[in-house]
Amino acid sequence: MTILVCFYSIVFTWGAVRAQQPAPSNSSRALPDSPAPKQNQQTENTEANGSQRFVGYLTKRSLFFPDIAASPGPLSTWQKFELFGNQAISPETILTSSISAGVSQARDVPYAYGEGGEAYGKRFGASMARGASNNFFGTFVLGSALHQDPRFFPRSNPRFWSTVRYAARRVVITRSDSGKEVFNTSGLVGPMAGEALANAYLPASEQTAGRTFTRVGSDYAWRFAGYVLKEYWPSLFRSLGLQRLKVLPQPELVPDSGAGNPKP
Repeated sequence: MTILVCFYSIVFTWGAVRAQQPAPSNSSRALPDSPAPKQNQQTENTEANGSQRFVGYLTKRSLFFPDIAASPGPLSTWQKFELFGNQAISPETILTSSISAGVSQARDVPYAYGEGGEAYGKRFGASMARGASNNFFGTFVLGSALHQDPRFFPRSNPRFWSTVRYAARRVVITRSDSGKEVFNTSGLVGPMAGEALANAYLPASEQTAGRTFTRVGSDYAWRFAGYVLKEYWPSLFRSLGLQRLKVLPQPELVPDSGAGNPKP
């Protein structure tokens, strides 16, 4: 738990420092579309600056899922580090860890944690730490070293079975910094490295090879489920403005059958 406390101390300190930095100029935040009316631009800049002060969030469009792509261009190494920090404290991570800890509590796994409120806190903290280390290796370390884009690029007009196929494919195929489709080494190896590190602080019963790979499989399942929801997120919250930022394909470019959607 000491590792978790130290990590979050660093993240929140970093966020506070970033919040004190001046907001970028309007010219650097220009949208790729035709210019909006001046009043709308001022409103948008005010909202974006407020979001930026929220623990230094890199992605101004979706605070719940910070890894939803909000720009078509690649991320720098520093931006991938920022994204890792954002993911570690995002509502998505907190909610997922809460549910995971509840399921583990009901199953009494790991047994060494026991039962009761304190045991739930240990399970929740361990889940948060595991998520942070998975994102550290996958989003930042391997994403930077292999020049792979750790973000999720949703599509317009999602349809259920098409979304399921796309989410499953996205687990193993990702986008490179140059925009090409590549094998998702960072996304697949990252959880393995994170779960191997978790063996340093999890109970002895969780440190076996079998339990480690079980946790890795669970990480992949959670990621797949998250991708399905992220595919629908821009449609549910059109205020994110991803269509206007040209991150998503226009609706008329997506066939009604749901097949042949543009690749990320």
